Amino acid sequence: MKITLIVVGKTVEKYYIAAINNYMERLKHYIAFNIEVIPELKNTKNLREEQQKEKEGELILKALQPTDHIVLLDEHGFEFRSVEFAKWMANKMQTVNKRLVFIIGGPYGFAPAIYQTAHEKISLSKMTFSHQMIRLIFVEQLYRAFSILNNSPYHHE
Repeated sequence: MKITLIVVGKTVEKYYIAAINNYMERLKHYIAFNIEVIPELKNTKNLREEQQKEKEGELILKALQPTDHIVLLDEHGFEFRSVEFAKWMANKMQTVNKRLVFIIGGPYGFAPAIYQTAHEKISLSKMTFSHQMIRLIFVEQLYRAFSILNNSPYHHE
């Protein structure tokens, strides 16, 4: 199984980039993981929110494969504690054959077509974080999950 994180727009802050790269390097010891960036839309001032979500949705759909298991990182999704997320990941490693794809949407969320395509939704917190920050939080939690599954000292109870 491979894990892919699809994001809309590049990560721009150097400190987020450095931290994300650090966790991606650590994850290599456990699983194949990559981040796919959907380019930000240009000239969005003339687009309504729904139009912007639709256009981003079209680009996200193009990045997906028919065999992908799709999980949206969404404020209305299921919340896990880190150990529960690790158990969930262990289950996915047994049941997902090809790619487990997590998606962080654009500033206005997801188009209806993306919600219809998704298999699951996960929320990383009841709090709101910037789209730049949530990337780091997700990659850290993914690394934490694998460290839990592999009895690494990274996670303490």
